[in-house]
Amino acid sequence: MKDRKKQRIKRHMRIRKKISGTSIRPRVSVFISNKHIYIQFIDDEKGHTLASVSSVGKNIKCNTEGARIIGKLAAEVATAKNIKCAVFDRGGFRFGARLSALVSGLEEGGIRIKGTRELIKEIAG
Repeated sequence: MKDRKKQRIKRHMRIRKKISGTSIRPRVSVFISNKHIYIQFIDDEKGHTLASVSSVGKNIKCNTEGARIIGKLAAEVATAKNIKCAVFDRGGFRFGARLSALVSGLEEGGIRIKGTRELIKEIAG
């Protein structure tokens, strides 16, 4: 168990070397536990969290449909803070069904995610 956590943290650090958020295009940081999903919009230049949403207390399950709902909620909160596009940080987690649904929810809510669809095409292609 400890090895899995260390491996995820290593992957996250590799990703964070390449990804950085600004006030115009913040970083969307995602953490998924067994029960909940947490999303933060972060400005790395100033070191501030601009907006955050989680499934805690919202009676939403941590499955693909729940991830899509949380993505839409996060998009509403971000749109209220004038965030229109963002850089996606998967936090070392696999880009599987839940993260894909979360990104789809963000995009349905009006947030343009830079690079995710292009990355998927490169990996699959």
